[in-house]
Amino acid sequence: MATTPNAAADQMVGILRDTVVAMVRRDGPDLSARQLGVFLTCYLRDGGHTVRGLAAELNVSKPAITRALDRLGELDLARRKVDPLDRRSVLVQRTVKGSAFLRDLRGIMNEATGGKKSAASGKEAASGRRSASA
Repeated sequence: MATTPNAAADQMVGILRDTVVAMVRRDGPDLSARQLGVFLTCYLRDGGHTVRGLAAELNVSKPAITRALDRLGELDLARRKVDPLDRRSVLVQRTVKGSAFLRDLRGIMNEATGGKKSAASGKEAASGRRSASA
């Protein structure tokens, strides 16, 4: 008999694993954990995101945020724009391509969640076939 917190955590880790594997296998950019953290923070949290604010929220250095934003900018998943209210500050903006990437990520996670529900209900063979064909 598995304890509920461990079983729930194991299920979430399994969903994370399936999501990461699906993202690596698909055509498109591979993001590091830091880049993905910056990306998700910018897309899922409202507000004008700055390098300083992201560094504080993620508890990493400003240069690390700058490198992550450089990569996100190269991939057109985010862009920087001078803050019109404070020209010394730079705001991170979402892009159309970034919104599409988030939509794809949600779809991949939805599939991973569905696969975990099947495995949890005793349909492990279906989960194995899905993994082999992905």
